[in-house]
Amino acid sequence: MAAFQTTPWRLICGILAVICLVLMAVSGILLKNLLSKQRIRPTSSPGNMEPQEGSECCSCQENWIGYQCNCYFISNERKTWAESRDFCVSQNSSLLQLQNKDELSFSNHIKFFYWIGLSYNEEQGLWQWEDGSALSPDLFSFSQLVNTRYCIIYSTSGSFMGEACQRENRYVCKKQLI
Repeated sequence: MAAFQTTPWRLICGILAVICLVLMAVSGILLKNLLSKQRIRPTSSPGNMEPQEGSECCSCQENWIGYQCNCYFISNERKTWAESRDFCVSQNSSLLQLQNKDELSFSNHIKFFYWIGLSYNEEQGLWQWEDGSALSPDLFSFSQLVNTRYCIIYSTSGSFMGEACQRENRYVCKKQLI
């Protein structure tokens, strides 16, 4: 009778062992897929920031952050506005042109001000982005306090101010992928 009772237990143990092996194999496959997707994601830029939602469609070069199908370079070094613009151009990008106030929400823990691609065009009498497009009035509301001879520095908290273009500041480059 003892031999008869061990047979069902052996069968149950065998079934549980097979289930355990299948679960381990599935876990291994899922973990492998997860790790390979993380390798495809761009490396973080200075400041150890991680890409956020919407970064799956980009593959950015080292030290650039992928976010919502764009690549961003957030500098730690300081340059004048013109030097910053030239650096961005050398990277096939441009100084940041904001599409909306929340565009840099993935980097809201940064406390510095950065050059962006916004400056005053005296000939046309308006604030323009590097690509020549006019500043949308609902993006920023500039008052008369901003000197039109200045370039604009921007904080990820949404603050902006005018700064002499010859001053050195950190900067943000943006490369649109789509």
